[in-house]
Amino acid sequence: MAELDSSPGFAHFVSPRQPLSRGRPLWTGEAGSTLSREQAVSGGVRTLLRLEGAVVLAAAVAAYAQFGVGWGMFALLLLAPDLAVLGYLAGPRAGAALYNAAHSYAGAVALLVLGVLAAMPWAVAGGLIWCAHIGLDRALGYGLKYGSDFGATHLGRIGRADPW
Repeated sequence: MAELDSSPGFAHFVSPRQPLSRGRPLWTGEAGSTLSREQAVSGGVRTLLRLEGAVVLAAAVAAYAQFGVGWGMFALLLLAPDLAVLGYLAGPRAGAALYNAAHSYAGAVALLVLGVLAAMPWAVAGGLIWCAHIGLDRALGYGLKYGSDFGATHLGRIGRADPW
């Protein structure tokens, strides 16, 4: 999957670029990059992943109702992971890496586990809010980003179609 001109590291791991594939319809991204539609899920798998996001959202909200620290904090922090889109100011690859790090269950579950094991209610609440955010995004069809452009996600293209 690696390109010769790509640098190794975290950004490459979370936002890989695939080589140009002949005979496949492509989405254009930044100059010179392309993304095959086959890299995004579709049909029943896409529906299942969106349903899974809705289930995670419901479970996180239900758990927060039992163990949370107040709905004001929930409302205040629910959209905090979306601040990761500021990474796109540094370019699409850096933006995708930061966005994917903030929208992966790995960090959210790690914070949740830390809170449970260390008896830290604020970490439990933060992990549940973070999981709720990711579940909401997945339920709405916002997936993890590819490094080509903001609209290319693992759940399919989002946003308006490129008029060019």
